[in-house]
Amino acid sequence: MASTRDILAMLDELALLTTLEEESPQSFRVRAYENARQGLEAQPGDLATLTATELVKIKGVGKATAAKIRELVDTGSVEKLEKLRELHPPPVVELSKIPGLGPKTLKLVRTKLGIEDVEGLKAAIADEQLRTLPGLGATSEAKMAKAIQRLGLTGKDRRTPIADALPLAERLIGDIEAMDCVEQAQICGSLRRFSETIGDIDITVASNNGPHVMALVSQHPEASEVILSGETKTSFLTKNNLQVDVRVVAPDQFGAATLYFTGSKAHNIELRQLALRQSWILNEYGLFEVDEEGVQGKRLAGATEDEVYAKLKLEPVPAPMREATGEVQAAAGEGLPDLIQRQHIQGDLHYHTDRSGDGRSTVAEMVAVAAAQGYSYLAITDHGEDLTINGSSADEMLEHREVIREIEKEYDDLTILWGCELNISPEGELDYEPEFRASFDYTVASVHSAFDRSEADQTERMLRAIADPTVDSIGHLTGRYIGRRPGIELDVDAVLDGLVQHDVALEINGALQRLDAASSVVRKAVAKGVKLVINTDSHHTSELGRMEYGVLTAQRGWVPRELVINSWPKDRFLAWVGSHRS
Repeated sequence: MASTRDILAMLDELALLTTLEEESPQSFRVRAYENARQGLEAQPGDLATLTATELVKIKGVGKATAAKIRELVDTGSVEKLEKLRELHPPPVVELSKIPGLGPKTLKLVRTKLGIEDVEGLKAAIADEQLRTLPGLGATSEAKMAKAIQRLGLTGKDRRTPIADALPLAERLIGDIEAMDCVEQAQICGSLRRFSETIGDIDITVASNNGPHVMALVSQHPEASEVILSGETKTSFLTKNNLQVDVRVVAPDQFGAATLYFTGSKAHNIELRQLALRQSWILNEYGLFEVDEEGVQGKRLAGATEDEVYAKLKLEPVPAPMREATGEVQAAAGEGLPDLIQRQHIQGDLHYHTDRSGDGRSTVAEMVAVAAAQGYSYLAITDHGEDLTINGSSADEMLEHREVIREIEKEYDDLTILWGCELNISPEGELDYEPEFRASFDYTVASVHSAFDRSEADQTERMLRAIADPTVDSIGHLTGRYIGRRPGIELDVDAVLDGLVQHDVALEINGALQRLDAASSVVRKAVAKGVKLVINTDSHHTSELGRMEYGVLTAQRGWVPRELVINSWPKDRFLAWVGSHRS
C-alpha cells in the first residue's frame, strides 16, 4: 500500500509534469498540487488511511487531488500521472533541468526541432539550430552548452542528484525493512557516503531467506524493469531509469557487506592492504585468516562494520569520509577529527516564515518545531526587500520583529534572533540602509541572481558582501541547485581568505538540492580555519530534517565541532555575534 512518502512524491511529480504540459509553473493545476502537498506534509499520521472525504478537509486538498491520492493508495498507480509520463518521459524531464529551457522553450524545441533528450540538444547546439527559433540566439546556445557541461549531463555515466535519489532510497529501505524475513537493511554506495550525485542506488539486506527477499524486491512497485533477478542480488530500473541494486547476505556477514558495498573503492583497497599485512583477507563476507597456501580460514570479524575496523586496529570511519583522502591513516594514528554530530547542534541560523514570500508556515509554527528540536537559540532570517516578490520592506520587518518578540515570551529557554537573509546584488550591495541592517540581531547574506557573470566579477561581488560589517554569515555560497542550476564561479581560496579576515561564517546549507557550500569547499575551509554554520534554510515546518543532511555534508568535509558556530553554547555564540561585528 502506498505510504505518506509515496503520496507526497506523487504530488511532486504531478506538479512537475503538469508544469511541462501546461507550460507554466503558475498554472491552476500546478498550484493545486503544490498547495495540496503543503497541506498534507504538515498533517500527522498516515495519509494512506484517510478517506477522500477526510482528505478534502485538509487545507489545500481539493476533490480531484483527493481522488488521485485514493487512486494511488487503492490501485498503486494514477492514470493521469501515467499519461503525463508518456507525454514527458525521463529524458524530457532531464532537459527541463537545463537553465534556459523553461516549459515554453522546451515545447518549442521539441515541436520545431524534434529534440527529445540531452544528446539531441547538444547536437542542435553544435549545428547552431537553436538560434533559428524565436527568442533564442547564439548567446542562448552558449549558455545551454555550458550548463550541460557543468551539470554533468553528458557522457555514458550519467549522475542522479542526491535530492532525487535519497528520498527514493529511503522509501525502498522502509519497504524492505518491513518484510517479515529481513533483519536489517542499509543504503550503501556513494549515496551513503553522501555524494551530491550518484550513479545508482545500492542497498544491502541481512536475511536468512535470501531467495524470498529477492522475489519480493523484484515485485516492488518502483521496479519498471527487472534486469537481474537472482537468489542474492536483484537489479531493477525505476520509472526514471535509475538503477537499483539490492544484495542480500547472512546477518553475520552484514557489517562486512555494508563496508564493502559502501566503498569507496579506494577506501576498500586501503583496508584490504592493512588486512594483507596481517596475512588476512577482507571481502564482502568478512575478515578472514589465510593460511600459507592462501586458503581462507577462520572468520575474524564481519557482523558489524565497527568490528572490522576494530580488528584492523582502526577507529571506525564515518561513511561520508570514506574517500581515501587520509581517513585510514588518521584512524590508525592520531585519530579522526572530533567531527560535528547532529546532537551537537544548538540552533538554526537560516530560517524562514511566511513573512518571506516563499515561506509556508507562520512564525508561531516555525518557532514551535524549533523548540521541539531542543534548540537553545534560533535566527529567523526572512528575505530582505531587494529579493523580488519574496522580500519585505523595512517597515514590514519592524512589524515582524514585534511578532517575534511576543512569541519569544512563550519560551523560557529559547533565544530568538530577529534576523534577515540579505540579498547580495550583482555589484555586491545589500538590502536596506547600513544603519537598518545593523539593527538586525543576525544576518545571512546570499546570492539569488546574476549567475552568469565571470569568476572575477563574482569573486569581487562576494568579497564586497563579506567585508560589510553587518554580515554575520554567507548563505548557500554558489547558489547552485544540484543537477538543475550551476552555481556562480568563484575564486574559492580568495573567498575563504576573506571570510577568515572578516570573521564571517560560511554556511553549509542542508537542503538536499543545495548542499552548498559543497563538501570539497568545506574541506578547504576547515584547512584555513573558516568558521562554519550548518543550517536548514527551512521554509516550512516539515524541513527541519535538513539539519542531518547538513551535518553529513560537514562530515564529508572533515568538519570538527569546534569550527561550527551553531554548536557553541548560547553565551559563546551570542558573544561572537557581538564581537565579530565590532
